[in-house]
Amino acid sequence: MRTLSSTSFAIFGAALIAISYGLARFAFGLFVPPIRDELALTPYVIGIIGALPLISFLLATAVAPLATDHMGARNAAVLSGAFGTAGLAMISQAGDALWLGVGVFACGICTGLMMPALTAAMQALVKRSMHGRVSSVMNAGTSIGVIVAVPTVLFLVGAWRLAYLSFAVLAGLGVIGAWLFLPSVSRITPGNAAPPPPLRELPWSRLVRLSLFAFVMGFVSSAYWIFAPDLVVTLGGLPSGATGWLWLAVGIAGLGGAVVADLADRNNPPITQALMLMMLAASLALLAASPGQSWLAAFSALVFGLAYMSLTGLYLMTGIRLLPGRLSVGPVLPFMAVSLGQATGSPVVGGLVNAFGYADAFAMFAALGILVAILSPFYPGHIAQAEEEEEEDTGLQAAYDHQLQNEEGEPLEEPAEEEPEKPAVHP
Repeated sequence: MRTLSSTSFAIFGAALIAISYGLARFAFGLFVPPIRDELALTPYVIGIIGALPLISFLLATAVAPLATDHMGARNAAVLSGAFGTAGLAMISQAGDALWLGVGVFACGICTGLMMPALTAAMQALVKRSMHGRVSSVMNAGTSIGVIVAVPTVLFLVGAWRLAYLSFAVLAGLGVIGAWLFLPSVSRITPGNAAPPPPLRELPWSRLVRLSLFAFVMGFVSSAYWIFAPDLVVTLGGLPSGATGWLWLAVGIAGLGGAVVADLADRNNPPITQALMLMMLAASLALLAASPGQSWLAAFSALVFGLAYMSLTGLYLMTGIRLLPGRLSVGPVLPFMAVSLGQATGSPVVGGLVNAFGYADAFAMFAALGILVAILSPFYPGHIAQAEEEEEEDTGLQAAYDHQLQNEEGEPLEEPAEEEPEKPAVHP
């Protein structure tokens, strides 16, 4: 294995996330119009297929911690990339809904396995004081992957099979990179870290509220991720190539999501949750109201990208804070809730499009988002501390710092050596 510096690991991790999240998962909606036309699929069938990678993501995420512990970070990442390569290749050759569904299901497994594998590798290669910064860079890979998908639509209009074949080649290169650069380690927990609190002492009320808000956000956002490009083509009459500008706007705005989420943690998480969810609902309403206006459609995509990435970042920090000492659960729980919401919402919006049309379906989902945004005062904020926290105790790095604590409940200090703690190498 070739050793990576913290910066190199962050960039490499972002590249793998770009492939597994941006290309294997979120790029599908971008190609719905040509796929639907060539395979003669109804919106309801598209909705069902759009839910499949989310279901497989949930299944893979549920077993990913055990798989990473057993296989090690390198093998788990290679397996993730293999599923992505196979899934993307199958999509490129799909001749019917069944084959297409198998391909997107495999892509969901790729997405679910990749982040736990990279997290395990990060614990071995990167000092804990850098985890927040490295995670922010890696999380930006989702937006980067969405942006990378745009040129294939702009320059390969209608050639979705060639586009997915090129994605498969990139995923294959990612597999090679994972084998060369990631360590063969399982998750590591320092021996001087205090054990996590027992299940009965967990803040269950806060965890349930976090999961419900994340579920609803995923439910509402599924309309945009799966059907926004098809809406502007079918209802707005825009050419298929124009949908690339939507995803470009989503990706660019999404890069600012980490900053907004970090600022939210420093100020008022419930208020930020309300504002961002209201913005997400507004993006759906704006797109449904003016699908034929390319500039307004692109603006709605900017609003959606910023709101979606901000909310996922906020949920990530909240999950980590509510579950200290549980490295394999805290970062995963909110994303599982979001994906469950998306998996549920995708066929629902497809059915509503069949029954009422795109505009009414999007308006209904926007109304739901606004309604839940009003309930944001119930979103779990910071856990009350005996003493007022200082400003540096907020943000993603602070959340990671509090993930490992000593017996006194204080953040675990870095080891004396300059090098990160030695991992337990998996045989």
